[in-house]
Parts: sequence; structure tokens; C-alpha cells
Amino acid sequence: MTRPIATTVCTIGGQDVADTITLDETARHRRRIALVSDNGIDFVLDLPEARLIRHGEGLKLSDGRIVEVRAKPEKLYRVRARSPHHLLQLAWHLGNRHCPSQISADSITIRQDHTLRTMLEGLGAAIEEELAPFDPQGGAYEDNHLEQDHHHDKQATHNHGHSHD
Repeated sequence: MTRPIATTVCTIGGQDVADTITLDETARHRRRIALVSDNGIDFVLDLPEARLIRHGEGLKLSDGRIVEVRAKPEKLYRVRARSPHHLLQLAWHLGNRHCPSQISADSITIRQDHTLRTMLEGLGAAIEEELAPFDPQGGAYEDNHLEQDHHHDKQATHNHGHSHD
């Protein structure tokens, strides 16, 4: 029996799902890989390009079934600032280090990293540890990045000059 192939990421929107697959952010950023759902559906993901598959999206299999993607909780830091301007400064420092970041109106969430924590605390940030799904902001060269953040291409080249110190 051949494995079904998922070539489409879809919105579930009330459709029946055959199963779920629970993956951390790194494992949700894929183009092609063999996967097994939480309850044993063996399938191949084969997308046209690498992208971040978001929590709650579906993978439509060639046999018509849909596997819902779930974001696995990860060890994160929620970074808080003393003012909106301070939060922007912290975001700039994280962006300068190309740190994947989940941005909200009052905080920035990043993966736990002791070096970044030391830097942020030195800049006056308040850090809270948490275990939660991680859904970082998409990149500037992605389709509809300001509206949907649905494509996350980590294969993009890094062709610009600046210091990462």
C-alpha cells in the first residue's frame, strides 16, 4: 500500500479531520518529509516550497483525508518591556540577531536561550519562562507577510552586510 501524499495546506473550517499531528515550530517548517500522525497515519508531506505550517491548519492527503496540525508546546521566554518604545528597542536587538520571534502588542516571545536572556535582561527586559506553542512572525520576503504570515521560508539567502555581535 502506498503512502498518501499531502501536497496542500488547507483551512479546516468545519471539515472533518482524520487525525492530528503535533509538531514543534522547527518540525512545522517543512517542504518534503515522511510523517506519521498522532494516531498512526503514515504519509508524505510534499509541498511546492518550504513554509511554516501554522497551528490549526490542515494537511490534505491524496486520499481525501485531512490531518490537522497542532503546535507542540516549547520552552519559551515571554519578553516584556517597560514601555512600547522599549519593546521596539528589544525587538530591534532580537531582529538584529535574526531570532525567530512571536510578536504581540505587549510582549515578544522567543525560544529559551541563556545568551539572549542575559542580553535582554541587560537591556532592562522582564523575562517570564513558559511552555507554550511557538508561532513566530514571518519574514519580510514572504507572500502577504503583513497580513497573514502564512509562508516562512528559512531557505532564503542571507545577503546583506552588518554585524551580528
